[in-house]
Amino acid sequence: MSNTHIDTIVFDLGGVLLDWNPRYVYKEIFESEEKVEWFLEHICTHDWNIQQDAGRTLAEATEFLISKHPEWEKEIRIYYDRWADMLGGAIQETVDLLQDLVKSNTYRILALTNWSGETFPTAKALFPFLHWFEGVVVSGDERLIKPDHRLYHVLFDRYSVDPRKAVFIDDSLPNILAARELGMTAFHFRSTRLLLEEMAEAGIWPRD
Repeated sequence: MSNTHIDTIVFDLGGVLLDWNPRYVYKEIFESEEKVEWFLEHICTHDWNIQQDAGRTLAEATEFLISKHPEWEKEIRIYYDRWADMLGGAIQETVDLLQDLVKSNTYRILALTNWSGETFPTAKALFPFLHWFEGVVVSGDERLIKPDHRLYHVLFDRYSVDPRKAVFIDDSLPNILAARELGMTAFHFRSTRLLLEEMAEAGIWPRD
């Protein structure tokens, strides 16, 4: 049975379509996995990085962190100097799904991503499938980050999306819960196989 009221599918990017991980770089910098984990937990932390997704410039972020940890200046500068090397590549099974959805011309296909507005163009230049979307809302450009409801409303307003007719796919549970609060059908991404099973059970894809 097809879920015929759905007309839009919205993808998160990192962790769903693209593999990104600073460990790909720092495992070359430090001699042990323990040191890599310590550095990412105490110096170039997730909370620090997410502020760039919220619109802080890379230069400002780098200098701020160096002012707090001058003894780690070299390693801190590597973070954005080698940011492209942190892209592990496409999550090909999900890219294949995206391609099938685009080719079917059944749904509008959009993206809503927490991503620095400065680094996203690098990813777009490296991965052609990032050009397949009707539109992409990048958190860093809007100075808002998921799960803030205001960022979802940017997507709704800019692309005339009715959340009750939209599916959202994200690997972050808080982002999924926010989408559901706004009326979207939302799937917590853990693997492409599970996503396909959940979409089929919901009658969203493939359609009869």
